[in-house]
Order: sequence, then C-alpha cells, then structure tokens
Amino acid sequence: ELAIARVRSLFAKTRAVGTGEDDLHVNVQPYSGSPANLAVYLAFCKAGDTIMGLSLASGGHLTHGHAVSISGKYFKSVPYGVRKSDCRIDMDEVRALAREHKPRLLWVGTSAYARTLDFPAFREVADEVGAILVADIAHIAGLVATGVHPSPVGIADVITSTTHKTFRGPRGGMILCKKEHAAAIDKAV
Repeated sequence: ELAIARVRSLFAKTRAVGTGEDDLHVNVQPYSGSPANLAVYLAFCKAGDTIMGLSLASGGHLTHGHAVSISGKYFKSVPYGVRKSDCRIDMDEVRALAREHKPRLLWVGTSAYARTLDFPAFREVADEVGAILVADIAHIAGLVATGVHPSPVGIADVITSTTHKTFRGPRGGMILCKKEHAAAIDKAV
C-alpha cells in the first residue's frame, strides 16, 4: 500500500493532461517489467490479436512483439521503425501501419533509443485506430519522475515500468493505468 501510494503520488505530479491522483490506478505486484508487459497482453488481447511496437533493430523491446518472445509468438506483431535519415521514430510509418493493421495494442517504449518519445503523437494514432496505448517507460522512469523526459501519464491508457533501472528502487515491476482499466489489469496480474 505504501509503494502504491508513493508511485501514484509521484507519477500523478508528472501528468501531461487532466489525470489527477484519484484517476491513476497502480499495481506493484509484477516482479519485473516483462511480467508487467505480459499482464497488459492478458488484460486486453486474445491470441492472434494484432499489436504494434518499435522493432528490436530500431531500439525496441523484446516484449513489444519481437518474434523470439511470447509477444511475437502469440500475437500478430507489426513492427514500426526509425527513419534512416535521422534515426527518429517515423510517425508517418506508425500511422500508416496502424491504419492498415488496426492493432489492439500500440506500444510506445524502447530499450535502446536515445531520443525523446512523443507520447501525444502516439495518442493521436491510437485514437484514430481504436488501439489501447501502452507506454513502457522502464528505461526512462527516473527521467520521467524527475521531469527530464515528458510523461505519458494522462496520455497513455496503461504505463509499465521496472522499479530498478533509472527509477533506482529495489527489483520489481509496476503498472499504472487509467481507473477504467484497473480491474482488467489487476485480474491479469
């Protein structure tokens, strides 16, 4: 309960738009980031559903649809990439792929991408195609909490993270979500 209260209070302060502390549900039961991401799949997807995430070769994460992970084996993964000219996520490609494939989940998150993530741009795409927007901030949580990187709170439907990378706590995972998704997330965890 103490961890939940502290995470809720800390990340509610980073919100980009209209989400107060009371609107933010927190689950700190996952033992790491990958199980937190798996819970998101279990909460919202059925085997074979389409998902989208940044390709591993472009700096994405294994759990966002890569073929060697359960997310790439059980779901139809449509990876998006970065532009060759500047190595930034190609939002035109994201939009075109999302329109074509209509993903159930749209992941915005990375493991090796040195640029700022444009959460509002991903929100627009998710809204356009009816996708759940999931921000995996495991590699930038400390930067988000301190205001150095923009926050997905109030923008993404669900946010996953570890507690031990840039957040610098003990090993664990956490899921933050809008209250409307709390029951589905808690059941999946």
